[in-house]
Amino acid sequence: MESELKVPTMAELSAAGQQPEVLFWVGCAGSFDDRAKRITKAFVKILNRAKVSFAVLGTEESCSGDPAKRAGNEFLFQMQAVSNIEVLNAYEIKKVVTACPHCFNTMRNEYPDLGGKYEVMHHTQFLGRLVEEGKITLEGGKFKGKRITYHDPCYLGRANNVYEAPRDLIKKLDAELVEMKNCKKKGLCCGAGGAQMFKEPEKGDKDVNIERTEQALETKPDIIAAACPFCNTMMTDGVKNKEKEATITVQDIAELIANAEEL
Repeated sequence: MESELKVPTMAELSAAGQQPEVLFWVGCAGSFDDRAKRITKAFVKILNRAKVSFAVLGTEESCSGDPAKRAGNEFLFQMQAVSNIEVLNAYEIKKVVTACPHCFNTMRNEYPDLGGKYEVMHHTQFLGRLVEEGKITLEGGKFKGKRITYHDPCYLGRANNVYEAPRDLIKKLDAELVEMKNCKKKGLCCGAGGAQMFKEPEKGDKDVNIERTEQALETKPDIIAAACPFCNTMMTDGVKNKEKEATITVQDIAELIANAEEL
């Protein structure tokens, strides 16, 4: 399957005098984390199936700067952001899609002040658009009768008010969408936001991801759907903590769609 994945780089297309419709910003997790790489591959398979003209930056892509900014290092953030903006502007990028809400939020809301003005979409929004345009058709038979609960990533939901795009895709899979008691505007963080992903939690009564996983398990799901690589990690750890990994899977929306299409 690996050989079938077509992932052109901006450098290759630029050398051939071509400009893709969209730049796929992979992000640190999607590039280096073994679990998140599967999300990246699933999304690329869908892009290939839909014949979307896209490219990645490859080795020219650096961290968006989100962890540095959330941790309070504004100087490092601006260095990383300006470096990325210079690369993006040199390639005359207009439209960016990413599977990471942290990159999405940073590039959409914070890059414009530094000279990086792009149409930035989260992959669930982009996938919704592909469905609307008839470029992918969702046959959800594989998920019929499955109970799926969806966890709202903070930087997608509360920070950017993107609530319906992922839910609409789950509904199109013929699955039963069951909501947690804390959802949408009242969604609970997975525990990885604000650069907390990269440190051990402070001492307390309970880790945030365990609390969130318990809320998910209350819905008696077959699948916990996520739309963020950090959320995916935290919810997966929570499911393992509760020793439910044999019966409950944590999957990104892109993986659900790729599985439904048997890509």
